[in-house]
Amino acid sequence: MSPTSFTQLLSDLGKQSLFVLDRNISTSDYVHLDLSVTNEQLETVDVSSSDTLGKHINRYIAINNCKVAFGGYLEKRGIYNRSEYFNDQNPATERNIHLGLDLWIEAETPIYAPLDGEVHSFQNNTNFGDYGPTLILKHTIQNVEFYTLYGHLSVASIENIHLGQRFEKGAEIARLGAANVNGDYPPHLHFQIIKDMRDFSGDYPGVSSQNDLDFYKQNCPDPNLLLRL
Repeated sequence: MSPTSFTQLLSDLGKQSLFVLDRNISTSDYVHLDLSVTNEQLETVDVSSSDTLGKHINRYIAINNCKVAFGGYLEKRGIYNRSEYFNDQNPATERNIHLGLDLWIEAETPIYAPLDGEVHSFQNNTNFGDYGPTLILKHTIQNVEFYTLYGHLSVASIENIHLGQRFEKGAEIARLGAANVNGDYPPHLHFQIIKDMRDFSGDYPGVSSQNDLDFYKQNCPDPNLLLRL
């Protein structure tokens, strides 16, 4: 399937009012959050501290009288500079462009399957600044296979699941983890669509370098095609 056709499939699926958080949270309760390097408001925020960044995000949500902050697809961020896992002195190969959609909300928030799927893989990715506990679902719709990744989960979320386990659309699949288990971030869900997993299992790059961006834009289209926030 061509990238254009795959994008159209996702867009068509998004007409079904899909959700990964509580479906009773109205779209008006979501506020867009900019964590890009061009956001001047972050110049006074220590984004390397999960506690300080978390307070900034929670204050932003409260000021906007909302429940969830979201955003980040293809956003170039400075937050990854704190971790040697992402950092590189070469601007072309440094991984700092975010490939998923982040949903910022408190730890232990339930996460739901947006579509029927089965467990492709799961793993606790424990590098500093990494996903922490991660779950990947495989979906087959109209004979098209693709995957969704859920990062920054609680440890308990991956303790009692197995490969091939099926989840129906709307079923609870996980809960969000706190900073001490999720790679040292304020609690949030990293939600990513992946067309081709290649040989990855329990993990997949969620941040790209400038050099690799063209490939990842094709293989990881905008998750908001499904969620329509």
